[in-house]
Amino acid sequence: MKSLADCTLYTFVDTAYLPGRAPEDVAQQLCDGGSDLIQLRAKNSSPDEIRWLAEKILPVTRRAHVGLVINDHLEIAREFGADFCHLGQEDFFDAGHTHVAPLKIKNSKLKIGLSTHAAAQAQRAVAAGADYLAIGPVFATGTKPTAKPVTLEYVRWAAANVPVPWFAIGGINMQTLPEVLAAGARRVCVVSAILNAPDVAQACAEFRRRLE
Repeated sequence: MKSLADCTLYTFVDTAYLPGRAPEDVAQQLCDGGSDLIQLRAKNSSPDEIRWLAEKILPVTRRAHVGLVINDHLEIAREFGADFCHLGQEDFFDAGHTHVAPLKIKNSKLKIGLSTHAAAQAQRAVAAGADYLAIGPVFATGTKPTAKPVTLEYVRWAAANVPVPWFAIGGINMQTLPEVLAAGARRVCVVSAILNAPDVAQACAEFRRRLE
């Protein structure tokens, strides 16, 4: 697997965008297209359903040497030996955590990513030892329709101030990518622009080309 610093394209197996498709097939297409990281996100699924999904996806990502990120469920990430767990502000700080170290089992290589929506949150997340940050949502997005866009101003701030790897997220597609890169982003998370594409692997590969 690439080092986190070298990862630029972060994609998703998001159950909200999977109707009729096998999760392992979508994961394979994401890997074939050049994804560096793949997050399993299943907001409305039970822990057992997420375990089933992880069982399907993990062999695919392992074969491709692509990092698997489990969203929200730290115990499942630990259980499956996933590479990463991603947590929101409400799952981390609002739950009483102040540093990522206690969340990592001794000798575990598990890395923790944190969502941030403002400069103060990013500074707090860095101080808490987050391995990477998500910066967004940059634009309005159907993936999180109630979230207020943080705009390109936050991307510019992150480019100048965040010392750990960070990924711009939210409403990033082929039309918006150039301005996100111009604002200083070097890594992006892409959900619907890839998962809704007629050819997932080809869409991934096109983002990969633009990022390089």
